[in-house]
Amino acid sequence: MTDQEIKLRIAGVTPESVVDGPGLRAVVFFQGCPHHCPGCHNPETWDPAGGKLLSVQEVWSLLRYNPLLSGITLSGGEPLAQPEGALAIARKVRAVQGNLMIYTGYTWEELLEMASPSISELISLTDLLVDGPFLLAEKDEHLAFRGSRNQRIINVQASLGKARPVLWASKGGTGDALGTAGS
Repeated sequence: MTDQEIKLRIAGVTPESVVDGPGLRAVVFFQGCPHHCPGCHNPETWDPAGGKLLSVQEVWSLLRYNPLLSGITLSGGEPLAQPEGALAIARKVRAVQGNLMIYTGYTWEELLEMASPSISELISLTDLLVDGPFLLAEKDEHLAFRGSRNQRIINVQASLGKARPVLWASKGGTGDALGTAGS
């Protein structure tokens, strides 16, 4: 399928953000989420029929990707509920040497058990992954880039092929850039 044929249901895009991952990032907010976490920051993204249906190319155009960006963050809703669309965006990010961060309500361990070629490839293109559902009882507003203490920021490239995930360690603050996969 081409980028015009693959459709994504999105809640919106933010061309520039400094709160959705390290560095200056663009963000795609996916529409639809099966987790329905109590206290969710984006409950308006839960309805899988809400938002707008756009092609991958239309979403990319809305992002206005520029060379000052560190990369793209896929958030939601649940990006992995639309794995083919998320993968198409990830490929575009890699084509411009950007990095990819994903927020998901699934845990790393659950993702590794999913038998989806699209999710497997998407994970292989990801730099950082914030995993796990938001838990209101573990909410902590002082955490960098996540809402509750159970959520982990995983360095995906360092974790691939390992028995357990390698957690991301910031090198001096919330504005750190990542570089691309393999760096």
